[in-house]
Amino acid sequence: MSILTQIAGWPLLAALALVVVPRNYRVVIRAIAVLATFISTVLAVKMFVGYGCAVPDAEGFRFVQQIPWVESLGISYHVGVDGLNVGLVLMGAIVAFAAALCSWEIKTREKEFYILLLVMSGGILGAFASLDLFFFYFLHELALVPTFIMIGVWGRGERKNYATFQITLYLSIGALIALLGLIALYVQSGANTFDIPKLVEHLKSNPLETNAQNFIFPLLLFGFGILVSLWPFHSWAPLGYGVAPSPTAMLHAGVLKKFGLYGLIRVALPLLPEAAQTWANVIAWLCVGNILYVGWVAMRQKDLNLLIGNSSVAHMGFIFLGIASLNLIGITGAVLIMVAHGFLAALTFALNGYIYQQTGTLKMSELGGLCRKLPFIGTALLMAAMAGCGLPGFANFVGEATVFFGAWTVFPTVTVIALWGALVIGGVYMTRAIRNALHGPLPEKWSALVDASSAWRKLPYALLLLCLLVFGFVPKLLTEKINPDAGKIVTVVAAAAPAEHALVQVDVPTARAQSSEIEQ
Repeated sequence: MSILTQIAGWPLLAALALVVVPRNYRVVIRAIAVLATFISTVLAVKMFVGYGCAVPDAEGFRFVQQIPWVESLGISYHVGVDGLNVGLVLMGAIVAFAAALCSWEIKTREKEFYILLLVMSGGILGAFASLDLFFFYFLHELALVPTFIMIGVWGRGERKNYATFQITLYLSIGALIALLGLIALYVQSGANTFDIPKLVEHLKSNPLETNAQNFIFPLLLFGFGILVSLWPFHSWAPLGYGVAPSPTAMLHAGVLKKFGLYGLIRVALPLLPEAAQTWANVIAWLCVGNILYVGWVAMRQKDLNLLIGNSSVAHMGFIFLGIASLNLIGITGAVLIMVAHGFLAALTFALNGYIYQQTGTLKMSELGGLCRKLPFIGTALLMAAMAGCGLPGFANFVGEATVFFGAWTVFPTVTVIALWGALVIGGVYMTRAIRNALHGPLPEKWSALVDASSAWRKLPYALLLLCLLVFGFVPKLLTEKINPDAGKIVTVVAAAAPAEHALVQVDVPTARAQSSEIEQ
């Protein structure tokens, strides 16, 4: 059995176990959820550390397991990791463990909540590890459905019903459009298989016609794009995260939302390379909407959770810019930001959840001086805000800088706009939020606030911060794994168009050398 099956399987087995546990055994229910996600995290760390020593298969994947299922349709349970998803699986497992630790805020119907949390965690990890399009999509849906239920039942605020309706509508439409694209890809390929490595090999020698690619690619782009909150299909995200319970927001904003981006890199780029060249300009200019427009919206927010939600959407623009560059440095940076933002989004929503549980509000006009009563939580939130601004030393800086270097050679105008948005707009709304919430006079009503005093309560925040710092100071842990497999995709895309029509002329060895310089 592959270690990837165990990583995704432990949360799912724990969810089944909780079904038979009486609901009044609250400590046992919580202990099972925390233990299952902890085991999954330990296995993910072991997998990540042992990645370089594992023997790859013919396609370059490690820890592979494949079990035929519906052979007539070419469907099989097929899992494996390469440089593109090994960091995402690690990040997903760590965030799931942190989310389980932060679920102490749930006081009602705890059994049902933890079951849904574990199903969501197992579905996410399975989707990122899957190399079969059927299970890739199915496991994502398995993780997505609990999101709607958790927001509707355990959400907070007067607008939770409206938010639940909106997020369900948007994400269901996005998933349906993506499904149509995947089905069209399966039918048009003629390979009679859902296996992603086999599809890549088949379409290398039997590429789809340009018209077919230009029909399928926008289905995947906008289907996955809605799931990722690509502008202008983004309005569900800030509102949904604003009312969601903290563990749900941590898992969805931090991990599940990366599924659409990963789908574009894993499926759309290598299988539809001509269309990727054609649509790259569209992606690049749409990402400006995320970075500028949503950044401006974030500046206007008076609620800390809505500000963080809009900031999360704005950061998706940098990832799309890296994907649009279609070169090694840009795609490497995109994957780096996906991992870094996963830790950052989980951390910020966890901290917001703690503040909300203590104060009952996240309106910045009612907060202030919180660092005096909550020194640990306040310091962690300050560090998270600086990471969101792209401060050197955090993993986000490495990812964003890499994306800018990659995009500059292809979209200099968009890169300048994105850089301005990151430095100016992002800096303004983050520092303003920190000033209003953490500094200044402390209102009398917050004099009884209690900081996270025990090591157990501090653990999830410290763990996520540690990950941001480790990958910020030692980005080579990720880049040396990402580069070879990102290079394969770049080569496929660059070879798909005639040299005189190619959007990007790619010299892979040179790009790798430049990427190594950035690491230094």
